[in-house]
This record gives sequence, structure tokens and C-alpha cells, in this order.
Amino acid sequence: MSTATFRRYEIKYRMTVAQAELLLKEMAPYMHGDAYGSSTNYSLYFDTPDHRLVRKSLEGPAYKEKLRLRSYGNAKADTKIFIELKKKYEHITYKRRVSATEKQAIDFLCQGKALPEDSQIARELAYMPEYYEGLQPSIFLSYDREAFFSNTDPNFRMTLDRNIRYRTTDLNLHHGSYGERLVPEDTVLLEVKTSGAVPLWLTHFLDQHHLYRTHFSKCVAAYQAQQKAKAGVKRYA
Repeated sequence: MSTATFRRYEIKYRMTVAQAELLLKEMAPYMHGDAYGSSTNYSLYFDTPDHRLVRKSLEGPAYKEKLRLRSYGNAKADTKIFIELKKKYEHITYKRRVSATEKQAIDFLCQGKALPEDSQIARELAYMPEYYEGLQPSIFLSYDREAFFSNTDPNFRMTLDRNIRYRTTDLNLHHGSYGERLVPEDTVLLEVKTSGAVPLWLTHFLDQHHLYRTHFSKCVAAYQAQQKAKAGVKRYA
């Protein structure tokens, strides 16, 4: 089992497919694909039966947190995946994660079994089901992601997410990326992840194309879409 921690700002922008293609050309001299390159990401978010975590996030507090499982494509019981705890405080994102098999992760979160390795991050993760009573799978998200790292700054990363979908039934990592579309087909979500400044070339591109920061959370948007669907409201996020 491996562990990792991240501390960074995460800045998000919505753009069209055409703008994303222009950005890919613009970034070519400055960025390179990461180890996963182009992949389909699955995220299985956990929450209480009354959606305590996501409702707290909607209130806009200084501190909020989310718990999820992350896989790259379909997972079987013995597939290595990530258990991730995302905390946000005063606009800074802190992410703790450990890797485990899918079965170990589900047994840990749903059955109260211990993870194979004892570590500080594992103990932080173990606190979540103790504190949030009744924690269970709540929302499944999937999207096609292209991920890039800076050629000169290892702490600067960018991702482009397309085909963002969600579902609130069949909550597992086994059955593919089907679900309701969360944003219009022509929308791409850019996430800029940095521990410092945004490079000048990217600032110029964003200004040139009138792209402005958005506070879009996939998990929160999926919850809101679910509530609107229950009320019979047609929408796009």
C-alpha cells in the first residue's frame, strides 16, 4: 500500500471543446502528459444517508472535506485503487490518499476492517467513518481526463475533463462510466493545480479567450442535479 499527500490551490475554468483544442496547442511547449495520460476516471463518493458532507460543502464554510474512492477505469476486487480524503481550508486543497485493492477499500469503509498498512494517513481516513455515522456510497462520477505536468515546475499540473457523468444508483467501480450528463456535451472543465503562481503564458491564454474562474464541484453539482431530478426540474449545471 502506498500513501501520498498534496497541498495546492485548485482553480477551475469552463471552456468549449474548441477552446480546449486551442489550449492543447498553446501548452505544448510548456507541458507534458502525466503517467496516466488520457484516462477515464471513476470516483465513488461516500456520504451519510442525509448527505451531511455535501450539504456542508454547499454552505460555503472555510473548512470542508470529501471522501472518495478513485479508479482509472473498471475495477475488480483485486484492482489497486486510491482511497482519497480531500480537505479544503481557506481555498487551499489538501489531499491525503492511500492505495489499496478495491475489496480492501470497500471492506475498510463499509465493514470497518483495518487497512493493511498503519500510517498517519490511514488513521486520518479511519476517522471519517467513525465521525460520520452511516457513511456509505452516495454518488458515482466518471469523466475522460487528459492530465499534464509542467516541464519546469513539478508542482504545476493541469487537467482537462470531458464527458462528465454521474449516477446515484449502481454505486460501485465495476460497471462502467454510464450515467446522466452533468454538463453540456460541448463543455470541458479545466483544472489548474498549483502550489504557487499561474504561468504567464496561461494567464494570457485565459485573458485572450475571456475565460474566468468558476467554483464548480462535480460532487456538489451531481447532488444538486439529483435533487432537481427528484423535483422534476430539467437542467444543466
